Amino acid sequence: MRRKKRENREIVPDPVYDSVIVSKFVNHIMISGEKSVARRVIWGALEELKKSKIPGSENPLSIFEAALKNVAPIVEIRPRRVGGATYQVPREVSQERRHTLAMRWLVAAARAKKGKPMSKKLAEEILLANKNEGAAIKKKLDTHRMAEANRAFAHFAW
Repeated sequence: MRRKKRENREIVPDPVYDSVIVSKFVNHIMISGEKSVARRVIWGALEELKKSKIPGSENPLSIFEAALKNVAPIVEIRPRRVGGATYQVPREVSQERRHTLAMRWLVAAARAKKGKPMSKKLAEEILLANKNEGAAIKKKLDTHRMAEANRAFAHFAW
């Protein structure tokens, strides 16, 4: 018998930017349930984006959304066991998982940097992702390259 489908929770928009995406990103940044700390980090990063000298920086939310769109993968590889062998099968990524992976990779890339406050590291990574550069974009390209290399096993995706 199959499991029941998971119900998607209703996520309340962020109080400052009135955005569900920012609210989800807060949940990805948050460690040990400290949501107020995560909010301060993100709001600080978006303020850093506002101060930056790039065109369109008056609206840091549009820069953030463009960066997320650039980082989001189109295909990924999933292991599939067939007859004793495990194949890396390329699969298309659903819209919800795209956003989740993009946020996860942005946070991981920002945390990997050292020597600065998290809000500055996050702002830098968002700016780099907006320009299609940085560690999060590299992760996306590596994922796409792996999927391309394993395209021969695509017929196992059923």
